[in-house]
Amino acid sequence: MTLIGQGGLILYECLLAAEELAKKNISARIINLSSVKPIDEKIIIKAAKETGAIITAEEHQVACGMGSAVAEVIVKNSPVPMEFIGVQDRFGESGKPTELFEEFGLSFKYIVKAAEKALSRKKK
Repeated sequence: MTLIGQGGLILYECLLAAEELAKKNISARIINLSSVKPIDEKIIIKAAKETGAIITAEEHQVACGMGSAVAEVIVKNSPVPMEFIGVQDRFGESGKPTELFEEFGLSFKYIVKAAEKALSRKKK
């Protein structure tokens, strides 16, 4: 399982998700993808081949975001199950970061659920 975050608070949530997954005997690699362009194709392809499932986590709209860019790399080179954590076609709101992460489904518990969903589709 690979969790790809794009820095900031979402990366911390990925770290918490990896700890929670470890309690379930699921190891998770975490990649901090610092830019979408240029995108680090080499590390994404390596992670897909070695772990067999990818979760992207970003603090903004999923549509046309980092997850889409990662999916383009994956589909061309090493297709594996993917899930996307991010804002799902909604307008932003104001509030405390922890409240907003819950409201928009960005906290570690949603990342864990996405990981389990992707792993359930992973080829044995």
